[in-house]
Amino acid sequence: MKVVAFNGSPKKEGNTYHAIKMVAEELEKEGVEVEIIHVGNKTIRGCLACNACARNKNEKCIIDNDEVNEWIQKMKEADGIILGSPVHYSAIAGTMKSFLDRAFYVAGSGMLRHKVGASVVAVRRSGGVTTFEQLNNYINYSEMLMPTSNYWNVIHGAAPGEVIGDEEGKQIMRVLGKNMAWLMKLVQNGKGTVKEPEREDKVFTNFIR
Repeated sequence: MKVVAFNGSPKKEGNTYHAIKMVAEELEKEGVEVEIIHVGNKTIRGCLACNACARNKNEKCIIDNDEVNEWIQKMKEADGIILGSPVHYSAIAGTMKSFLDRAFYVAGSGMLRHKVGASVVAVRRSGGVTTFEQLNNYINYSEMLMPTSNYWNVIHGAAPGEVIGDEEGKQIMRVLGKNMAWLMKLVQNGKGTVKEPEREDKVFTNFIR
């Protein structure tokens, strides 16, 4: 089994990276391969709202001068996905948000259904839970399966590596990693044994006629 993790921090080995790494270490103990991709230092523009990906149905965003389409395929191939972000103004870091909007619009229409997805957030002081909820929106929209921990998946620290001193935060990430590995094994072992519910086509309703 494999997990692909996306580090949305501009810092390659800042606190978001350390949070992901804590989860990854528990996954690797259970035989799960983890690849960490650094998103936050790239130049990624936001979604154009052109709907070309839905019309073309080729699993690609029409913007092709960055790595987003490559990352979409990595998401498709993975059994699990981790979304990690620092907190910028009580929200997801801008580059990460641009990536997620485009990738999940392409991949969220069935490609990621019943894969295991988890979010982690690194924050200095406040805004961690709102950012965590925003990341979870992508997972929920895609009919993914979400493992839990023993608290919200937020770890605290300012300078890179400072989260290592957050004992409760470290436990949260450890428990998340263990639960994620367990859920992935349940999914894997249930295939062919427990029948999946049939996927329904999305119904769109506009409230203004």
